[in-house]
Amino acid sequence: MEVTLQTALQLRLTEEEFELIQKKLGRMPNFNELCAFSGMWSEHCSYKNSIKWLKTLPREGGKMLVAAGEENAGLMDIGDGLGVVFKIESHNHPSAIEPFQGAATGVGGIHRDIFTMGARPIAALNSLRFGLLHEDKVQHLLSGVVNGIGHYGNCFGVPTVGGEIYFDACYHTNPLVNAMSVGIVKVGETVSAIATGKGNPVLFVGSATGKDGIGGASFASADITEESAQDLPAVQVGDPFQEKKLLEACLEVIQTGAVVGMQDMGAAGIICSTAEMSAKGKAGMNIHLEKIPTRQANMKTWELLLSESQERMLLVAEKGKEQAVMDVFKKWDLPCAVIGEVTDDGLLNFYMHGQLEASLPAEELVLGGGAPQYDRPFSQPKYFEQLRAFDAQKVPQPDQYITIAEQVIQLPSIASKRWVYQQYDSMVGTSNTSTNSPSDAAVIGIKNTKKALAVTTDCNSRYVFANPYKGAMIAVSEAARNLVCSGAKPLGVTNCLNFGNPYDPEVYYQFVEAIKGMGEACRKFDTPVTGGNVSFYNQNPEGPVYPTPTIGMVGLLEDVANKMTLDFKAAGDVIYCVGEITDDIYASQYLAKICAVDFSPAPYFDLEKEFLLQQKLSSFIDNKLIQSAHDVSEGGLFVTLCESGFHQNLGFAIKTKKEIRKDAFLFGEGQSRVVVSVSPENVQAFEKNAIGISIFKLGTVTEGTINIDNEDWGLMQSWYQKYDTAIEKYLSKEEAGSALSAL
Repeated sequence: MEVTLQTALQLRLTEEEFELIQKKLGRMPNFNELCAFSGMWSEHCSYKNSIKWLKTLPREGGKMLVAAGEENAGLMDIGDGLGVVFKIESHNHPSAIEPFQGAATGVGGIHRDIFTMGARPIAALNSLRFGLLHEDKVQHLLSGVVNGIGHYGNCFGVPTVGGEIYFDACYHTNPLVNAMSVGIVKVGETVSAIATGKGNPVLFVGSATGKDGIGGASFASADITEESAQDLPAVQVGDPFQEKKLLEACLEVIQTGAVVGMQDMGAAGIICSTAEMSAKGKAGMNIHLEKIPTRQANMKTWELLLSESQERMLLVAEKGKEQAVMDVFKKWDLPCAVIGEVTDDGLLNFYMHGQLEASLPAEELVLGGGAPQYDRPFSQPKYFEQLRAFDAQKVPQPDQYITIAEQVIQLPSIASKRWVYQQYDSMVGTSNTSTNSPSDAAVIGIKNTKKALAVTTDCNSRYVFANPYKGAMIAVSEAARNLVCSGAKPLGVTNCLNFGNPYDPEVYYQFVEAIKGMGEACRKFDTPVTGGNVSFYNQNPEGPVYPTPTIGMVGLLEDVANKMTLDFKAAGDVIYCVGEITDDIYASQYLAKICAVDFSPAPYFDLEKEFLLQQKLSSFIDNKLIQSAHDVSEGGLFVTLCESGFHQNLGFAIKTKKEIRKDAFLFGEGQSRVVVSVSPENVQAFEKNAIGISIFKLGTVTEGTINIDNEDWGLMQSWYQKYDTAIEKYLSKEEAGSALSAL
């Protein structure tokens, strides 16, 4: 096929990039080579529009064992000769087109990033965003995504232990599906994604290659349109049972000592794994494409290079030890073939039946090498004028607070997600401690030790929309707060940065400011960013989604016995709000969904006060001064108090502060606050220990009734019913009258 500028444009390369490719090669590329550059220089693989700013994030410090971005996932020391490996990634575009397979393969891909390093995955989390729940399309997407996550995770045998789900109109066409995996490895037994040693064999292992997923990296680097359904070949098809075998085979083959390097064939398929492993080892490869196991006949060179068929690995072994590797994969009944060898000239030469089909310098293809890096212009979004014009005094306070509270607690972004998580196996592996004793973060025991990991995903994208800098700081801070509320010390961060089109200066402003805020908060908490994912081009026909820099964070409990839970323990315990209660309804679910105000500033937040709050909270837990801890987030104090009472059907009797408007007190989402309960005998010690931080005595835990300002709000059990069944009512369309559907 003759290669022209039009060919390059159809492959989503720019005219400047087409000229740069010719300059780097010193000639016109052929079609196969142009396809390779298209995949590798896509935003999804090259981070060409984001890498400049990503480099400003804190990437060192703490207990990191490998530099950020050096491997497929972050690796941090947790003591006892063990390391935790973790990463979060997006599968947004595939999930928008084919939600079941899009979400399922997202789960499979992130687990492969963990076990390709030699770690065994022990926990999965997710962060999901959809449009308004009463819409049929949104229900279709939600059902497909949840089924896909549940199917793959349950069959693969790794528990889904936590996550978050939000519903906002901006995600109607383009949902966000972010998947996180956490694994454990013995320090010193990790495997690097590297190719070294001239003459060492290159092996293809795992499922046979097909035409599914071709061009997936480029597909993920473009806006979703009405015609995107025609790109279904760009959606991969997963097989969790095959991946389970691949996991066990990869961990077993590492023990043979024959493995030099190994990498998942993820985005951009074989071209990506060969290029990245070679560039890292300053090596090259000769690859014989006809030796690749395939499940479809007569696949073309470019199809083999770009296929993103799932459950595949590229492995470099020591010469002479090929048989030991092949024996392991034969035992697990997995395809395994020697498809080439490592060279020392830096070139990737791809042959088909002896014919050279493509010859490419590995270094020129990859991020940090020859892939372009852009410095995009940015400007403050015009909608900021609407944010600044908001006047809370013009929002009337409700007449019937009980009615408003009933609406708030049934909002889809606040109500129980039981309908979702009951489809996930949270107990497989028997390490999840959070099923019967809930805490703000999922707590996973590490077998044969006293230690446990606390893990969470967090981001309130409405806050980031209102103030990208502050909103990203809040996302980091809430993640850390959830870990601390669970008794853990935060270790590190992985992020999934979901934004619109980077060529839009207003979108790029959101991205840049969010990175700045994230970096400042991560430095404050000493939680380096170990890696992650950037997902641009998350657009609806009406415009971009809310900026959503999702934070995945891991923390460590030295002794799982010190875990703190969120539920009230006994009637008569005293309830406190730790942290400042502010006269603030900004960007709250109450303001947006009940009052129908979409443009308001971000809620109150002070990074220094947040840091002090978390230090104090750790002190309360260490000194066993509190019975429970639950951070105040969506829905405000009222929802936090209800969630604290649900587990043991305990209620609360509180009084509001007269100097703060009552809707702000109950439903405002001012940050850096935690609701704690204290047994009466510890009240004096608690208050003495709390010197230096704002605390407010709310009231007491009751036997199961709710009383606010001496008004009877009914039984906790009836509030739980509203909270627990709200999403089911939407999905069944029973009792979901027009009042609820409008929310």
